[in-house]
Amino acid sequence: MLLIAGQATSMDGWGPTAELLSRSYRVIRFDHRGIGRSGKGDAERYTTRLLAQDAVAVLDAAGVDLAHVYGHSMGGRIAQWLAIDHPQKVRTLVLAATSGGKWPDAGTLPDRAALEALTSGDMSRLEPLFFDAEWVMNNPAATHTFFNSHASAWAKARHFTASREHDAWSRLSEIQAPTLILHGTEDALTPLPNALLLREHIPRSVLVRVPGAGHGLHLDHPETVEWIRQFIARKNARGLRP
Repeated sequence: MLLIAGQATSMDGWGPTAELLSRSYRVIRFDHRGIGRSGKGDAERYTTRLLAQDAVAVLDAAGVDLAHVYGHSMGGRIAQWLAIDHPQKVRTLVLAATSGGKWPDAGTLPDRAALEALTSGDMSRLEPLFFDAEWVMNNPAATHTFFNSHASAWAKARHFTASREHDAWSRLSEIQAPTLILHGTEDALTPLPNALLLREHIPRSVLVRVPGAGHGLHLDHPETVEWIRQFIARKNARGLRP
């Protein structure tokens, strides 16, 4: 299973979720260009579609021809292009707290205060947007790691632009992989209507609304790991290609 992290977030940010998934799958994580232990590369390479090519390179380097792909936030945007441009690589697709791109409906836009908090980089303002307060209290190390990825302002700005300019709506119908969409009902950064639109655009996709969850549901709602396992198991039972 290939894990694709969100905007300006290192592979270490998957924390306990990666550990839980590793009990069932060979888990592959990587740092996006400009993040963590990856070099920054060329400025023009910072688009979600080109970042998907980086993900393909990671799979090839790991000797993997076919993988389950799980993308969170900007990672979900990247995962969409991976499934569109390289369908032979994607066994199943999991999209968490993400969007197909810009949409004219105001209901899909981030809450203004939430967007200001995101650009501030202030951990105390970001925590409530991502995680349940009790989870934060019980998982201080994972919370700190998630919000403190090593990245320059140069790279963070390009990640922000790549995520903001993503637009795959007209191509989502081409996704062939069985797709599970996970989305928190209280996500102020990527409001729930985005997930409803993804469900409409991706053929035969399944949407699971996570009650009360914010933008970081992939971490603070570990039950989603079991839902992913069940989804994949059902697809295997119905003859999903090995």
